Amino acid sequence: MPKTVEQINEKIARGTVKVVRADQMTEIVRDLGPNRAAEEVDVVTTGTFGAMCSSGVWLNFGHADPPIKMTRVWLNDVEIYAGVAAVDGYLGATQISRTEGMRYGGAHVIEDLLRGKSVVLRAVAYGTDCYPRKSILTTLTLDDFNTALLSNPRNGYQRYAAAANSSGRTLRTYMGTLLPGLGNATYSGAGALSPLSNDPDYRTIGLGTKIFLGGAEGFVTGPGTQHNPEKGFGTMMVQGDLKSMSAEFIRAASFPGYGCTLYIGLGIPIPVLDADLARRTAVSDAEIGTTIYDYSVPSRTRPALKDTNYAELKSGRVEIGGKSVPTSPLSSFVLARRIAEELKRRIEAGSFSLTAPVQNLPTKAVVRPLERRSPQKMLRSLPKIAAVCLNAPLAWEEDRCIHCGHCLALCPLGVFTRSEEGKLSVDAGLCSGCGICTDACPLGALSLSTE
Repeated sequence: MPKTVEQINEKIARGTVKVVRADQMTEIVRDLGPNRAAEEVDVVTTGTFGAMCSSGVWLNFGHADPPIKMTRVWLNDVEIYAGVAAVDGYLGATQISRTEGMRYGGAHVIEDLLRGKSVVLRAVAYGTDCYPRKSILTTLTLDDFNTALLSNPRNGYQRYAAAANSSGRTLRTYMGTLLPGLGNATYSGAGALSPLSNDPDYRTIGLGTKIFLGGAEGFVTGPGTQHNPEKGFGTMMVQGDLKSMSAEFIRAASFPGYGCTLYIGLGIPIPVLDADLARRTAVSDAEIGTTIYDYSVPSRTRPALKDTNYAELKSGRVEIGGKSVPTSPLSSFVLARRIAEELKRRIEAGSFSLTAPVQNLPTKAVVRPLERRSPQKMLRSLPKIAAVCLNAPLAWEEDRCIHCGHCLALCPLGVFTRSEEGKLSVDAGLCSGCGICTDACPLGALSLSTE
């Protein structure tokens, strides 16, 4: 007989709920069948602990006295995005330090804050009547922030591609170090413990679903960026209060030659509402497929080397083209299991209840690649932007130009030429940025980029 989330929550409150980890459900359904398993089990807990480059924290600093409208902000010399309000900013996990480079970045600032360390805040501003301060330098701990909201635009991949390298040189990638000549293969994801693999139709997961995030309660806020369910690559957008989280389940990392990332522990309780969900949560590693791609081809359409599954990947070796290739995970199965077990404990203790989604994750979505189109025509009407986009220091506002030719005589590099009709043309790519012409132009039609 089907159950509801409300009925399961009543069992949680009474202390009679039956909870199992997803990796245990495979055997239960095999032994009892999906109908009996749905009667016996109320909740299946999942877990994953992997590198989530698409991570960051929304921060509110509070107002200084006198107040400042921060335009550029750094925490421990890692710049954060400050184009949202006077004292708000988004610290991206992959943003790297200006001084430490790829060894230290936004992810490390986040972990430092979680571990109770102080960080240095530096901010500059242009100053206004209502925000007169132009700079500030101070130290902050996590408790000093009014808001510290961990926000992942994309987390909990339903499945993830694996990687190998057929070239003759070692590659440094977000999939780790890939040895030449198919020397190894790397993969990510938690296999049978992966949340979306246990509810692939998203019957219980969507906007408002309560989750385990970084050791605390969090919520699904919608489909993740690049949510591609029709190809089995579903993702979730999630958020939670960083102040409630633990460094046990949030870890900074840096992949050599690639940059910074943030390992995040995520777990979702799947309510076993009926036999179909019991069957879905019984998925095994052997039933979760993925593909090993050749990362030596720098293209979004990398050639596939082998179709495989998590059981084979976890065995430690796969065969590619007759060669036995060692495999290694980038995710932690140990911590994924610990997350599922901790979530199980909290539900059984009555400290974690379930929520039905307000709106389920969509089962259809379109993910388009970035198409390159020539911007030349549009940029002609935006000369200052064009100067930056085209890496040219000189911007020419042709509509202001009267074609007097004063610049033509001043420029030593031949940036300016005149047609037979007397009209000037500009080859900004030849400009060295000396500024002689911009200072001399009587109409202000020439300017130098400040970038």
